[in-house]
Amino acid sequence: MNKDQVKGRVEKTKGTVKEAAGVILGDAAIEAKGDIQKNVGKVQAGFGDLKENIKKGR
Repeated sequence: MNKDQVKGRVEKTKGTVKEAAGVILGDAAIEAKGDIQKNVGKVQAGFGDLKENIKKGR
């Protein structure tokens, strides 16, 4: 597992938590920020997965 995979998954988790907090608190701004953070994390983790696959020759 490479650095991008780890950082991406951490960001995705933090975004999911922030998004849920926004829903619970009824704060659309926090919910939107959490959704963006979650999606950025998904992209970063996907990039890390791609790098790992290239490294392994898949």
